[in-house]
Amino acid sequence: MNRYILPLSVLGTAVGGAVLLKDFVAGGACPSKATIPGKTVIVTGANTGIGKQTALELAKRGGNIILACRDLEKCEAAAKDIRGETLNHRVSARHLDLASLTSVREFAAKINEEEEHLHVLINNAAVMRCPHWTTEDGFEMQLGVNYLGHFLLTNLLLDKLKASAPSRIINLSSLAHVAGHIDFDDLNWEKRKYDTKAAYCQSKLALVLFSMELSRRLQGTGVTVNALHPGVARTELGRHTGMHSSAFSSFTLGPIFWLLVKSPQLAAQPSTYLAVAEELESVSGKYFDGLREKAPAPKAEDEEVAQRLWAESARLVGLELSSGASGRGQPLPK
Repeated sequence: MNRYILPLSVLGTAVGGAVLLKDFVAGGACPSKATIPGKTVIVTGANTGIGKQTALELAKRGGNIILACRDLEKCEAAAKDIRGETLNHRVSARHLDLASLTSVREFAAKINEEEEHLHVLINNAAVMRCPHWTTEDGFEMQLGVNYLGHFLLTNLLLDKLKASAPSRIINLSSLAHVAGHIDFDDLNWEKRKYDTKAAYCQSKLALVLFSMELSRRLQGTGVTVNALHPGVARTELGRHTGMHSSAFSSFTLGPIFWLLVKSPQLAAQPSTYLAVAEELESVSGKYFDGLREKAPAPKAEDEEVAQRLWAESARLVGLELSSGASGRGQPLPK
């Protein structure tokens, strides 16, 4: 019997060490214990993955949580799950299709009409490396959903956010923004051969540039905006990548994925932190890698590119241009 003690002890130490290493690599729990009773929060893409877990975390902290999703049936099911788990009945589902500017405008109009306040907007929804699809309005799908839909939504809700200040906007970007390039001559991939990875990276770079420019426009309003890389998580987002499609890749890369890939619950901690932490109330125009503030790629801090992207985005989605924050968000006449 004694001869098994040492091997078992070594095995136990190795397993424990591996778990600790995974926690260190993946990042830990939200360090803030702040609660948000009476605060209204919108989380886009909240029926599954990081979005659902973020909504769950914030519901636990007492917020009035609005799940905004394309599939209303799944959204309502997620809201029911969260209400049951948290016993917070102020969790509701609303329809929002970010691939439709009409849907974005309808959603924003209802929020502005029906909600007295809006304290936190978490732009979480995304598509990743999908085929060459286009949105209802003819935009390349990843640019349209990940960026342009959120650009319009945020601008349409700015007056409500400013009236509810202090308030926060959190844009979920990705480490992939470092490989992104904003091609102003062909934002929607109408001239070039489609590269789904490059399109995804462009959309995530656009989100960081948007965050930086919006932060500059919102100075003095009490509304903060930050961009965030939540980490790589085991969610439905990667369904188009083919990452786990072969037994070989699963076998050879499995241990690496286990170490580096977060659970949705762990990946939701940074969003939760940016939404509730009292010490971040006045922090704006920053990029967070997990729970830590970090400098984004230099191209994401180019003010000239950010201003040009804002102007082009406003034109594409039909917003009035403004030298200040485009909080009015009125569509241009047809």
